[in-house]
Amino acid sequence: MQFDTPALGIYIVVFVIAFLAMAIRILREYERGVVFTLGRFTAVKGPGLIILIPFIQQMVRVDLRIIVLDVPTQDVISHDNVSVHVNAVVYFRVLDPQKAIIQVEDFYNATSQLAQTTLRSVLGGHELDEMLAERERLNSDIQEILDKQTDSWGIKISNVEIKHIDLDESMVRAIAKQAEAERERRAKVINAKGELEASQNLLEAAQKLSQNDLGIQLRYLQTMSDISNDKTNTLIFPFPTELGKFLKTNSKE
Repeated sequence: MQFDTPALGIYIVVFVIAFLAMAIRILREYERGVVFTLGRFTAVKGPGLIILIPFIQQMVRVDLRIIVLDVPTQDVISHDNVSVHVNAVVYFRVLDPQKAIIQVEDFYNATSQLAQTTLRSVLGGHELDEMLAERERLNSDIQEILDKQTDSWGIKISNVEIKHIDLDESMVRAIAKQAEAERERRAKVINAKGELEASQNLLEAAQKLSQNDLGIQLRYLQTMSDISNDKTNTLIFPFPTELGKFLKTNSKE
C-alpha cells in the first residue's frame, strides 16, 4: 500500500497542530491551574506555559485575585424584635487552589450562602442600637466567623462591610422622637448644671462681700449704676433704716 507523501505530511502537520492546541495552556500571573491526571489530583501549576497530555490530563483554572461578593439584602429580626433589611459586601481571595477546587463544589456560591446565613445569625443576636452604633465591631465579628469556616476551603476573608440597614417608616419616626427626647434631656441637664454652678459662685461672692460692709455698699452702687443706664427702667432708691433712726434721734435733740 502506497501513501501519498505530500498528503501524509499534511496529516502529520495537522495532527501536531491539534495536539499542541490541546496540550498547551497559558496561565496569567494571577491564575493557577489545578491539574488532574486520569481524575486524580497531580499538581498546581502556573503561571506561564503549561503542557498537558491530551485526553489524559485536565486542568481547572483558579483566579487568585480578590473577589468582591455582594451579599443580597437579608431580612433580620434584631434581639429587641425589630425587623430590618441589611445587605453587605465581602472581600475574599483563594489562597490554596487545591482546596478551593477539591474540598468544595463551587467555592464562590458556597461563600455567598455562608455569608448570608452568618449575616443573619450575627445581627440577629444584637439590638437595633448596636447595629447602628457599633457597625465596625459587627463587621469584625462577621469576618472572623467567615474566615474560620472557609479556612478549610483554602479561602481567606479579607474584609466584610455592612452597607445598608433599612428600617420601616414607623421605626424611623420612633427613633427620631427618641433622639429629640434625648436632646431635650441633655439640654435640661446642662441648664441644671449651669444653675448649680451659678448658685455656688453667688454664694461664694456673697460670703466674701459679707466680710466687709464697704464691699457690699460698692456692689450695691455698681448694681444701681447698671440699672440707671437703661432709661426705660424706674430706679427705686432704698432708704437705709439706720439712717432714718439717726436723723430721728438728732431731730429730737
